[in-house]
Amino acid sequence: MTSLPWNQSSAQQDIDLEAAERVLNEDHYGLDKIKKRILQHLAVMKLRKSQQGSILMFIGPPGVGKTSLGKSIARALGKKYVRVALGGVRDDAEIRGHRRTYIGALPGRIIAGIKKAGENDPVFILDEIDKLTRGFGGDPASAMLEVLDPEQNNTFQDHYLDTPFDLSKVFFIATANSLEGIPLPLLDRMEVIDLSGYTIDEKRQIARNHLWPKQLKEHGLEDNQLQITDQALTKLLTHYTREAGVRDLQRKNRQHLQTHES
Repeated sequence: MTSLPWNQSSAQQDIDLEAAERVLNEDHYGLDKIKKRILQHLAVMKLRKSQQGSILMFIGPPGVGKTSLGKSIARALGKKYVRVALGGVRDDAEIRGHRRTYIGALPGRIIAGIKKAGENDPVFILDEIDKLTRGFGGDPASAMLEVLDPEQNNTFQDHYLDTPFDLSKVFFIATANSLEGIPLPLLDRMEVIDLSGYTIDEKRQIARNHLWPKQLKEHGLEDNQLQITDQALTKLLTHYTREAGVRDLQRKNRQHLQTHES
């Protein structure tokens, strides 16, 4: 109870849109329409001087940068970043917590994430919200309604805590691969932003500016020790990776480096 950040907020309260745009451009190549939509959303938050009701949902295939976009938004806003994986959750106690009368009772993932952040206004990523499933322990998707409803979440009550906690300052961002399986009442509470796949040119730039330097660093190599040509990247993209995102491309880059080292 005493370890929760009841009144502890982030130091940066005002939103700097220019800094947010700079961070988004540094962390992600392309996605211009997506970044523009995010900046519009942040501008509305700045005008309202509140982020209550600010719930985004990034939907798209694996590897397009849904989760990393959330991390960039947290960095741009100067707020703590918390991620909770919801894939396979089938018990609403995972969201609302267990009552303390049960042996091994624990708080829910939402309150646990707030405690981990140490602030009551973090950027909170609800990863793979489309993978919530109904089980014998209840319906976790229904429990999420209270978390994401701006009319209710200012008095969210975790069963373990047994005291209302204000979630209205939290910036929730959900991610999903598809809209299938997401209940309509839950979907209505979020603003859906569709992340389509990258073009070949965008993937080439991402590989050149982000993935390749990252792999060199992970393998202890300098830039002058190993280089990759644009022709090699293009062949890698067109013949060996058929995906909307860049996750498999990063895997192939790693394999290429390991083959070179051996």
